[in-house]
Amino acid sequence: MSRAIPDALAAATAIASRLVDPHAIGTLGVTGGRGRRRPQSLAGGAAGIALLHIERVRTGHGDWSTAHVWLSAAVRDELSAGPNAGLYFGAPTLAFVTNAAANQSGKYERALVQLDTSTVSVTRRRLDRAHARIDRGDRAVMAEFDLIRGLTGFGAYHLRRHPHDDITRAVLAYLVRLAEPLQGSTDGLPNWWTDVSLNGDPSPDFPGGHGNFGMSHGIAAPLALLSLAMLRGVVVEGHADAIGRICAWLDAWQQVHPSGPWWPGYITLENIHKGHVEQASHQRPSWCYGTPGVARAQQLAGMATGDIARQRTAEAAMLGCLRDPAQLDRLTESGLCHGMAGLFQTAWRMAADAHTPDIADELPRLATRLLARLRSAPAEPELLDGHAGVALALHTAGTGTAPLAGWDACLLLT
Repeated sequence: MSRAIPDALAAATAIASRLVDPHAIGTLGVTGGRGRRRPQSLAGGAAGIALLHIERVRTGHGDWSTAHVWLSAAVRDELSAGPNAGLYFGAPTLAFVTNAAANQSGKYERALVQLDTSTVSVTRRRLDRAHARIDRGDRAVMAEFDLIRGLTGFGAYHLRRHPHDDITRAVLAYLVRLAEPLQGSTDGLPNWWTDVSLNGDPSPDFPGGHGNFGMSHGIAAPLALLSLAMLRGVVVEGHADAIGRICAWLDAWQQVHPSGPWWPGYITLENIHKGHVEQASHQRPSWCYGTPGVARAQQLAGMATGDIARQRTAEAAMLGCLRDPAQLDRLTESGLCHGMAGLFQTAWRMAADAHTPDIADELPRLATRLLARLRSAPAEPELLDGHAGVALALHTAGTGTAPLAGWDACLLLT
């Protein structure tokens, strides 16, 4: 628990009060804009806003009728349980959000069982394809393993819903295999190396592809999930070795800066050949690709394996971001993915587990920056890049307590 910030709670409440009626938000639930505004999208649809209201109910700041209206809006269309389904879209999204509601009310249990059955089925199909790809010796695509679309996202749901179930262990076993060298490969590249660009498509700008470090689409998310599972006593064969291999890769590319250690968001084949990255590769301190997400994953890894030195390095990296005005000024957005809200929520979680109070001491100033950034932010309602996500981070700041609905498990912060 950290010190509550009343102005943050007031701002979160003000945002939530503007997101009460789905019908009053004309574009929500209609495909368009950034292409994410579909009701069953966690990133940009009604499902994400439902999560905001569920968290408020769980902490005594909202009512179930509003949460129910948004849940109903989220299931307006036929739910996807096909190839495009993942933690951020389709049946797995609704399972994640409904689980957050059912844990408290008990009245969504029947719907949750159906959603869970669909999500387990999709997960098994995705696992079969992933193992077949590894058996062939082919390179991975990010959508196979990442948090937003891939099996790490499925694992985040299963670890929360039924940590000791066979399906949870199956996802962890796949991540262990992902961390092993690719059979038949002689180039020394890790199994999670992709032959494509950052958007998932081949590009002449990425000859030889790239290795992604980020929490949203890179190897930080599998590391975080493996570490969270180990912390909860869910361990599969090769588990510790997998954490060790990923950490060794991160160690090899750890960079030095006067403010503290940092990691690139990604590296290319050229970086591999040269053995270094340029300082210009220093990402803004965002959750998705920047040092904060990677630092949280490594803090969790240090906690899981008893590696105090790694944990302290991760905390120093986060503290360096928070104390460097030049880095903070690069966050021009307010949202969870690319902006100040994501940095705040990551820092809050790290502060709760840190060896020293230094990160916690920075939280009030960071909340002030978030509030200032909010005043000039576009009035987008969505969770990942819009006001619903900002409100959730401000709610954490305002209450000073860990989210009771566990909403930030979708960011793999917990």
